[in-house]
Amino acid sequence: MKKVTCINCSQEFIQSPRHKNQCYCKKQGCQKAKKADWQRRKIKTDLEYKASQKLSQRKWLKANPDYWKKYRESNSEKAERNRLLQRLRNKQRSAQTSDTNGDIAPMIAKMDASKSIKTTKLRAIGQYWMVPVIAKMDALKVNIVVIPTG
Repeated sequence: MKKVTCINCSQEFIQSPRHKNQCYCKKQGCQKAKKADWQRRKIKTDLEYKASQKLSQRKWLKANPDYWKKYRESNSEKAERNRLLQRLRNKQRSAQTSDTNGDIAPMIAKMDASKSIKTTKLRAIGQYWMVPVIAKMDALKVNIVVIPTG
C-alpha cells in the first residue's frame, strides 16, 4: 500500500488500493474540503448544476428571509468589519477614474435607498440609463414620472 500526503492537511495517509487517485485523507475536515473543491469545479464546468444550485439558494433564502439580519446581529464584529472594508473599497473606487473623460467611478448604490418625493424635495423626473457597476447586468433605460395622488 502506498503512502500519500493529503492535499488539505499535509499529513501522510495510506492510499486505498481501490482509489488510485485518492488525494484526501479520511478526516472529516479533509472530506469537507474535498467536497467543496469538487463543488467549485462542478459549478465552473457544469452550467446545469450551477443553475440548480442558484435556484436552490434562492428557494432557501425565500424560506429564510431574516437569515442575514439575524447573522449580522449575532456577529456584530464581522458586520462592522465588512462595513469598514466596504467604505475603504468605496474610497478606493472613487479615487480611480472610470474612463478617459476623467469621470469619477460611481459608488455602490443601495437598491432601496430612494425616498418618496414627499419626504424629499428631489425632482428626478426624466429618462435615465441605469448602468450596473458591480453586477453583470445589461444597462436599463428607465423613465421616472410623478404619479399624482387623488
